[in-house]
Amino acid sequence: MRFIMMIFWTLLLVNMLMYVAGSMIGSSYDFETATTLGVFAVILIFIVSALIPAQPTEEQ
Repeated sequence: MRFIMMIFWTLLLVNMLMYVAGSMIGSSYDFETATTLGVFAVILIFIVSALIPAQPTEEQ
């Protein structure tokens, strides 16, 4: 469930960002491009979360 919600919110926020940024610079909103960038963002988040250790290690 955690991953489904992460995918949903990432796609929603990236689409919102593309809409707002596009309207600020005067270009049109393209759902396909925004969703493609959202999918790349989800994949990047999955990779980064897999690389970061779950708990900090103690260094002595």
